[in-house]
Amino acid sequence: MTIDSTVKDEPGVTAADDERPDLTRGDVKAVFTRLFDEHAGPLRGYLAGRVGAEAADDLVAETFLVALRRRGSYDPERAPIRGWLYGIATNLLRNHVRHEIRGYRATARARYETGQVDPLDIRAAERVDAESGMRLIAGELAALSDDERDVLLLTSWAGLGPAEVAAAVGVTASTVRSRLHRVRQKLRARLAQAHQNAEEPLR
Repeated sequence: MTIDSTVKDEPGVTAADDERPDLTRGDVKAVFTRLFDEHAGPLRGYLAGRVGAEAADDLVAETFLVALRRRGSYDPERAPIRGWLYGIATNLLRNHVRHEIRGYRATARARYETGQVDPLDIRAAERVDAESGMRLIAGELAALSDDERDVLLLTSWAGLGPAEVAAAVGVTASTVRSRLHRVRQKLRARLAQAHQNAEEPLR
């Protein structure tokens, strides 16, 4: 899709329309061109961090095809469009989950032999916590449930707020906050234990 500079300057198109467009009326092609131009780049960055650039390109394309087919299911009164698009992408991403977890586990086993691991997997783990044990974090990501991992990464990588994450994964915002709090507690506790073990003298 190409950028149509006339779309955002179109009379009657407001910021609210951009965030919560009506996908069932008007010029559908113009609306989806605008959606693609605004959201495809950040969405691709998020997906590439999880499954690599090549898979991300395919998933972005598929996300917008699914969105076009299911445009009648989007309710602008319920949530901004970004959460809905990331929800579609997250569902598609589940098909790649085994590859993603395999990458995290490979990174967790890599120790310092990083040459044996795909750099994309290493980079994905580093983005979660660049300063703390990358291999440890990778292992913890692999151990999370799908729901926990999605909430954590939609928040920390994609930068979605609780309401948007809620729309993406089909739960309430309070459930998102609860899951995120629980996951962060797990990771902090695991990191604290790892640091404590590292500081103990060898016997």
